[in-house]
Parts: sequence; structure tokens; C-alpha cells
Amino acid sequence: MRAARLVTALVLALLAGLMTAPVQAQAAPENPSTFSAGELVDNGHRFFGTVSRGLALTVQEAVKRWGQPNGYILGQEASGAFVGGLRYGEGVLHTRNAGQRRIFWQGPSIGFDFGGEGSRTMMLVYNMPAVNALYQRFGGIDGSAYLVGGFGMTAVIADNIIVVPIRSGVGARLGVNLGYLKFSAEPTWNPF
Repeated sequence: MRAARLVTALVLALLAGLMTAPVQAQAAPENPSTFSAGELVDNGHRFFGTVSRGLALTVQEAVKRWGQPNGYILGQEASGAFVGGLRYGEGVLHTRNAGQRRIFWQGPSIGFDFGGEGSRTMMLVYNMPAVNALYQRFGGIDGSAYLVGGFGMTAVIADNIIVVPIRSGVGARLGVNLGYLKFSAEPTWNPF
């Protein structure tokens, strides 16, 4: 009787092991609709050029905090502030399932913020259900402190979609501000 229980337990354990092995193998591949840190860094290197170490560290930190994005934007922007500020940018949105789309952004800010900058920008986009979901206002807090240039990363959020702008700026900027970015399919001078 004891031997029969032992054989039954071994057979059940063997069957359980066989049934779970394919499930573990299926969970290993990455999500095909997202971008890995390596892909982002490679594309960023081509876009930003020689400032690659700062970019790699910034992208790795973003992926560590929020995971793999399902889209990213490469573009350029200009901004300036004297207590109140404005930011305007344009670029190309890259996605796995919708391809590439031209995109524009603009937005106001207010706070203790002085200076101006021109930036090359990579924005990582998380939880984007469709490209049209990006055409709205994303609010957040931004802070900058540099003279001549540097890398910076912030996060802006709307409707569970997170956009993480990574900027390599040239200019002089000091301050902290509260503002938003409004994305659109067409350029506009109206930041609101």
C-alpha cells in the first residue's frame, strides 16, 4: 500500500513537472510590442551622437523604473522661461504596430524657472493603447540645473499613459516648474 502511494506521488509529480515546463518556456520571450533598453540605446546613439554614456545611463534608469515602453519619440525642442515658460517640439513617434508618425508638442509651465535651451529629445511612451491616445495634455513637474548642456529625465502622466522625456540640452537653465505637454498631429503656436 505504501509503495502504491509512493508510485502515485512520483507519477503526479512527474506529470505536474511536464505540464508546467511549457508554461515557463512560453513566459520567457519579451513582449513583441515593446522596445528593449538595448534597442532604445542603439537608436538614441544614432540620434544623439557622441553623448552616448549619459543617454545609456538615463535610458537604463527609465527602463528600471517603468519597464519597456511600447513607443518612443525622437525629436527636438526649444524652451524658455522667466517664471512662466513655453516649450515647443516636433519629432517622430515610433511604434511596433502603427509604424512611424510625425508628432508635435507644446506646453506652458510656471514656477521658479529661468533660462532657455534647445534640446534633442527622446521620449519613452508607456501604456499607449493607440496613437490617438497620445493627443492630449500630460502634466508633471520638471527641474533643470545646468549651464551649457546636460541630460535630464522627467515623467508626465495622463490616463495611465506615461511619457518620459529624456533631453540633451544646450543652453542655461535653472529652476523647478509645474506644467504640461500637449501632443498633436499638426504644429500649432498655441501652447494651451
